[in-house]
This record gives sequence, C-alpha cells and structure tokens, in this order.
Amino acid sequence: MHLNLTHVDLSDNKLKGKIPPSLTLLEDLEFLNLSSNGLNGVIPTEFGDLISLKNVSLAFNSFSGSIPDSMSAIPGLVHVDLSNNQLNGTVPKFFSELKELKVLNLENNELHGVLPFNASFIKRLDVLKLGGNGNLCYNHSALSSKMKLGISPCDKHGMPISPPPSKESSSSRDSDSDSESSDYDDDSGSADDTSEKKEHHHGPNRVVLGVAIGLSSIVFLIVFLVLLSKWCA
Repeated sequence: MHLNLTHVDLSDNKLKGKIPPSLTLLEDLEFLNLSSNGLNGVIPTEFGDLISLKNVSLAFNSFSGSIPDSMSAIPGLVHVDLSNNQLNGTVPKFFSELKELKVLNLENNELHGVLPFNASFIKRLDVLKLGGNGNLCYNHSALSSKMKLGISPCDKHGMPISPPPSKESSSSRDSDSDSESSDYDDDSGSADDTSEKKEHHHGPNRVVLGVAIGLSSIVFLIVFLVLLSKWCA
C-alpha cells in the first residue's frame, strides 16, 4: 500500500485472513474501515503504529483475543467500532484517557470483568455501546443504573448480577390491574346507573300512560251511559 494513504475503506467485501502487517505501516492513515468481512485472528500489536488514526471500524468480523493496549498510543482516536466480533479479555482503561474519543462501540463480543470507566468519561461520549457481552458489568457504587449501559451491575466478586424484576414494573402491573378492575367497576356502575336512569325515565311514562288509559275508559263509559239513557228514553 502507498505509505501516504489517509483513507482506506475495504468494508462489505469477502476478505478473509488476518490484518496484513503492511497496513500498520500507514502512519498517515486517518480513516480505516474493514467492517463486514471475514477477517479473523487477533488485532496486531502494531496497530498502535497508526498514530494518525481518527476513525476505525473492525465491526462484523471474527477477530478474537484482547483489545491491544498499543491502541493507547493513538491520541487522536474519535470513533472506535470493534463490535460484533469475538474479542475477549477486559475493557482497557486507556479508552478513558483518549481526549478526542466520542464514539466507542464494543457490543456483541466476549468481553468480561468490571467496566473501568467513570461517569464523567461516559457523559463525555456521544455513543457508548456495551451490550451483548454477557460477563461484562459495571460498579454500581460508581455508576448509576439510570445511564442504561446495556450491562448488569457487578456483585462483590466482579460478576454480573442478574437484574431482579423491577418493583416499579410490578407496581405498575398491579396498578394497571387495579386500574383495569377499577375501570371495569366504573363501567359496571355506569351501566347500573344508566339502567336505573332508564327505569326512572320509563317510570313516569308508564304512569302517564296508565292515567291516560284510565281517563279514556271513564270518558268512554260516560259517553256510553249518555247514549244509553237517550236510547232508553
């Protein structure tokens, strides 16, 4: 490769094998995208020789091993995406010492241990993705669960605690049930009230109808008697 290259994008191909050593000789390289290939093996220690690198994506490959500490020698890193590989080991603390870093995506690997980041570093990032690392956890005394990191808090042995069912969600479910029951009761009450109103509404109509029939019967009887008396006379 030409040593003056600043951008290399070989993403979405069918590349296989390891990262070639020649790639790590590109000291002027600022942008490297090898995502969505079939690359494997470890990320070479020489990766730290890419001292001008700002944006790197090795996502959606089959890289294994740990994240090399040599990456700490790349001071201008802004965007790092190592997601969807088979990387193991712990999350290196040096990421929090990279002053320009804004995006860090480590999700869907096999990373483990306690997350070494503090709250001020996490708040400084625009994007932090850690989910899909089953044995990775955070110190709940140092970081708030409100940060929604996508990983569980650690127990005293540094292992993830399986989060218990949320009391709030249980309360919410209970209150929802009560609400539904209450709504049901209210609807029933409304139906009864409506029924009673209808009955009350129908009640006076029946009385009026009865009175009208009674009066009609009396008038008919009087007319009949008058006609009968004239006929007899």
